[in-house]
Amino acid sequence: MSKRTQSIRSMFAAPEEAPPIDSKPVARVTSGAVRSLKDTFSDVERQYEALREQLATGTVAIQLDPGTVDPSPFADRFAEQDSDADASLRQSIAESGQEIPILVREHPTKPGRYQSAYGHRRVRVTRSLGIRVKAYVRELSDADLVVAQGIENSAREDLSFIERAAFALTLEEAGFQRSITQSALSIDRAEVSKLIAVATAVPSDLQRSIGRAPKVGRPRWLALADAIADPKVMERIRKAAESDAFLAAHTNDRLSLLLSAAKKQNTKDAGTDPVTVSSADGIEIARVLRTAKRSRIELTHGEDEEFVDFLVSKLPDLFRSYRNERGGTGENE
Repeated sequence: MSKRTQSIRSMFAAPEEAPPIDSKPVARVTSGAVRSLKDTFSDVERQYEALREQLATGTVAIQLDPGTVDPSPFADRFAEQDSDADASLRQSIAESGQEIPILVREHPTKPGRYQSAYGHRRVRVTRSLGIRVKAYVRELSDADLVVAQGIENSAREDLSFIERAAFALTLEEAGFQRSITQSALSIDRAEVSKLIAVATAVPSDLQRSIGRAPKVGRPRWLALADAIADPKVMERIRKAAESDAFLAAHTNDRLSLLLSAAKKQNTKDAGTDPVTVSSADGIEIARVLRTAKRSRIELTHGEDEEFVDFLVSKLPDLFRSYRNERGGTGENE
């Protein structure tokens, strides 16, 4: 067959079958669905940004390892000496969880660690339970930190007098302005001065030996401050603070024990022992106790109070006789 004949046949031949096409209709996406999907993504993005902002400002609590939380560098509390308080909080968190988050800031020099403004007991308890602690993480300056500490504790009336005094002195020594201390403790300038005066007068180691003493107010702390101004009294007080009775006493009772020790007469201060005066038949009549400033006669008269009246009536005559014997001027000379 010639090429011409083949060309003519190909022109009139039936066309070859095309490959089969899937007849399933293609789904069309409406513009409304696209807009709805875009809105969903926008909502998620907005929620994410809002969460980031809340985390950045510390308005949402997060879970922290309590082992990474250090106490504030400006201590406002003494070591807890009443274990019942921790035990009660531990039971509450174990049964119901931690209801109130703590407040922390990122540690200024140790990455991955935090410093607490308040909530130290919650940190201690969650650490002992082996669970994470709920915390607000905020950017806080030193001034913000101490004000947050003070306001939170003042609102709960949780600091004792001596803790407030020690905290005020800590802020003073750290160089904070008095106005910061006033804000932290919600008190006026005059009260700040009184707190600092007591905390300065009573040595810090003695304060902490006594403890929080939550039921002891300013008058008795002032009495202690006045007493220990005498070095000899301070010596007696420090000795009393080492006694078994003091160490076994509750923190509220320890200050009273020290004040009692301060009032006790120390016979060694006088340089002589008490002198006993007896009658001719050996009956003890009196004891004479002498100090550097005065002498005291204690009569052991039993029920014979008439002897006391008799002695008092004779004292003027005895004094006159004493002066006359010394060559002094008598009343009638």
